[in-house]
Amino acid sequence: MGKNKKYLAVQIIAHVILIIGAFTMLVPFFWMLSSSLKSLGEVFVFPPKLFGERLVWENYTHISGRFNYFNYFMNSVKVSVWVVFFQVMTSASAGFVFAKLNFPGRDKIFLLYLGTMMIPFHVTVITNYLQMSRYGLVNTLWSLMLPASVSAFGTFLMRQFFITVPSELIDAAKIDGCNPLMIFFRIALPLAKSTIATLCIFCFMNVWNDYFTPLIYLNNDRKYTLPLGLARMKGMYSTDWPVLMAASVIAVLPVLIAFLFAQDAFVKGVMMSGLKD
Repeated sequence: MGKNKKYLAVQIIAHVILIIGAFTMLVPFFWMLSSSLKSLGEVFVFPPKLFGERLVWENYTHISGRFNYFNYFMNSVKVSVWVVFFQVMTSASAGFVFAKLNFPGRDKIFLLYLGTMMIPFHVTVITNYLQMSRYGLVNTLWSLMLPASVSAFGTFLMRQFFITVPSELIDAAKIDGCNPLMIFFRIALPLAKSTIATLCIFCFMNVWNDYFTPLIYLNNDRKYTLPLGLARMKGMYSTDWPVLMAASVIAVLPVLIAFLFAQDAFVKGVMMSGLKD
């Protein structure tokens, strides 16, 4: 009984800590939501109130009237869809090659590939910009989409899963006449749904929330993605904070919806991707 009580006490304490942590993480989101439904004067009332005298839904209708918000949103959608699709395909194919195909120098090449993860992005900013400028891609969405189509982290994540796929399954497919391309599309990819969902969420969140890269490559307002557009909505001398908070709520919704729909696959994919070395 003593051990059971001790175990129960540990579980209660752990759950209390997790609940407090979850509440702490959710407070900024709820405050952003409540601020988007207040008037400008009510945002700065002290002591702060969760809601004002009435819900100011007009803040959401004022977004597109004052800023080209729909264009920012669609630019982010275009970049995110492109990068998620091609990064998943390139990472899955490279991960399968490094995990299941034998060729000279495979492990050494993979180590070099992983070595690129240790180089901070900011170190290569100038060279990347010069390369995009040489190709005439600066101030276009291609400067955001093409470099992000390949990911060393995504390749590592997919390789870790494909290592767990039994080699006997691959050998049986070879006996049945499947070539490596058929094995990849018919066997490997269907088995990797959870890991692919995990990579999709990581990739989507990274691209959707990226502020630094568009800031470097884009200088035309019509090419701005959502992070740059939201930053532009903050004025030099005054800012309509309720409208900005309303725009931020809309910007957060796609990420929130994607995670809610794929949370089971996300948890399962994270657990399965690190089982073997």
